[in-house]
Amino acid sequence: MDKNKKLGQRRVRRRNHVRNVLRGSADRPRLCVQRTLKHFSVQLVDDSSGRTLASASTRDKALRESVKVGGNCEGAAEVGKAIAAKAEAAGIKEVKLDRGHNKYHGRVKAFADAARESGLVL
Repeated sequence: MDKNKKLGQRRVRRRNHVRNVLRGSADRPRLCVQRTLKHFSVQLVDDSSGRTLASASTRDKALRESVKVGGNCEGAAEVGKAIAAKAEAAGIKEVKLDRGHNKYHGRVKAFADAARESGLVL
């Protein structure tokens, strides 16, 4: 089997393991993390209504100026601060972290720590 195909199948399996446990609601939405080599983005999702409540990314105009490189821990930390501010404006204090197939270290950990410091309860 092709190495990349095998890695992709592992990612899908790991993502499903994480998502089967997490279901977001209006009072405690799911905080989805997506990371690429160049950027980092997150969304607050209410699974019961199927709506995105808020989102933040290193591609946003407000963050593009303050973040030089979006694919590092500093960029992820800025996104964490931004999503915490948007969640507070929307009246959300508690969320469930959905890291997807990503391991909880590096950029994902830097993002989560910055969001916690900004007042979001994960």
